[in-house]
Amino acid sequence: MPTMRSIVILISGRGSNMEAIVRAAQAEHWPVSIAAVISNRTDSAGLEFARRHGIATAIVANKDYPTREQFDTALRAAIDVFAPDLVVLAGFMRILTTPFVEHYAGRMLNIHPSLLPSFPGLATHRQALAAGVRLHGATVHFVTPDLDHGPIVAQVAVPVLDSDSEETLAGRVLDQEHLIYPRAVRWFVEGKLSLDGNRVRLDPSAEQV
Repeated sequence: MPTMRSIVILISGRGSNMEAIVRAAQAEHWPVSIAAVISNRTDSAGLEFARRHGIATAIVANKDYPTREQFDTALRAAIDVFAPDLVVLAGFMRILTTPFVEHYAGRMLNIHPSLLPSFPGLATHRQALAAGVRLHGATVHFVTPDLDHGPIVAQVAVPVLDSDSEETLAGRVLDQEHLIYPRAVRWFVEGKLSLDGNRVRLDPSAEQV
């Protein structure tokens, strides 16, 4: 039997990637406990979804803390109550300090809406359209102190159409995020990922998931 793992998911808004992970974990019977969903905003719609699914929720509002360091200290304390094996950033719109990231080294994942290392930061779909690329997509990666960098777990590409706007491109990428992120999280909880320096090694059986 696989070892049961525990995860905490961080959100800032609707939490659609969080929803995709929760639904996949339940439908596919992962060996995982989704211990909590934590938001930095009191109005995050995703918190209600979590509550309806019996998941503990917490709010650590960044507006309540005058510095980024104080916020990160409070957030770390809230997360560590649940002693998670993995922290999942699912649309968590905060830049995290180096000590916070290093505390969760090798056990914090993020999804970014571009094919990293291309187009880090914000407005990725606008950047992609302005650059005229023919492929865009999303990347799941381990979080490091460098923003939108870190060992890549998985990527998915979508074509950029001549008719695309930021909104239509973003919608197609998001549809793929909802497939790739649950898969990557499942690989982690099933022990099928390992870090080798800056490379992620994937157990061959993971390809069949």
